[in-house]
Amino acid sequence: MIKVLIVDDEKAIANLIDVSLTRAGYQCDCCFDGLTAADKIEKNRYDIILLDIMLPKVDGYELLEYIKNYNTPVIFLTAKTSVEDKVKGLRMGAEDYLAKPFEIVELIARIETVLRRYHKNEDKLEIGGLTICPLSHSVSRDGEEINLTTKEYNLLLFFIHNRNIALLREVIYERVWEKEYEGDSRTVDLHVQRMGG
Repeated sequence: MIKVLIVDDEKAIANLIDVSLTRAGYQCDCCFDGLTAADKIEKNRYDIILLDIMLPKVDGYELLEYIKNYNTPVIFLTAKTSVEDKVKGLRMGAEDYLAKPFEIVELIARIETVLRRYHKNEDKLEIGGLTICPLSHSVSRDGEEINLTTKEYNLLLFFIHNRNIALLREVIYERVWEKEYEGDSRTVDLHVQRMGG
């Protein structure tokens, strides 16, 4: 299971991210200051770290320097929205920079992108009787392969990573089809119906 460390001094935000990512199949730890985060990073192996910049004790920039020793990817989640802050964070070595407030579905998509870059996606996902192999893009149930088109496969993965999250058609379309939604819901509906059938 992919292990995520969430470092944010706003406990309500950290807990919301924790709940949402846990529902999406990730294992999460939370901490609320930079010093505690450094201790956790020293004692545990994380696949990705979500890091606020403005933290008590040790700020996000200092902590990023420490994290570099562990070769663990970092996404900054912060209220610091200026171009200068973004450029500084990315130049220091963060993989991505997401300004608050943000949508959970966008955060999950960015996490998936970074994990792919680091080849940290799990070899197999097992959920609801299905076995999914991301490397071969194959899906099977009880050892029997299920033939899915590329879009159906991507849609299935998107639903798995966002399970228990209410999703609008336009969000599904824009994430899976990677195009702007133009108000035609039939494309999404037909793919979902075919998968259900």
